[in-house]
Amino acid sequence: MITDEISEFADALPAFGAIAGLDLGTVTIGVAVTDSFRRVATPLETIRRTKFGEDAAALLDILAKREITGIVLGLPLNMDGTEGPRCQSTRAFARNLEPLTDLPITYWDERLSTVAAERALLEADTSRKRRSEVIDHVAASYILQGALDRLSHLEANP
Repeated sequence: MITDEISEFADALPAFGAIAGLDLGTVTIGVAVTDSFRRVATPLETIRRTKFGEDAAALLDILAKREITGIVLGLPLNMDGTEGPRCQSTRAFARNLEPLTDLPITYWDERLSTVAAERALLEADTSRKRRSEVIDHVAASYILQGALDRLSHLEANP
């Protein structure tokens, strides 16, 4: 099930269980996960992309090992809120992934998530080499944390 609405995604989730956040790039997929109470997003790893079948297999393996209950995909909207080719690519990835898993999938606006991740890594005095290794899954955690914050707001104000 793919939904554009976070409220529909929330309705499809079980009461407890971790969710994953993905930052899809053309070369890599950043992966972040939550705790089972869905309070904190933590960067996990970066998958180096090859072809969809291999990417999906690596991703599904992570999701199964972590007992993930839902997927949040970063949606790379343009700064004016419109959708461009990268959004189309993200939506195509979700459509191709949907038949391979029963997990609910939603999108979260990822504008400036990489900028925020880069800033946080610079403030932590992370070396340039290390930043390039972790930026994608740190950006995925920013995406996922934004969705978590919205989900917790929905819980507090049903």
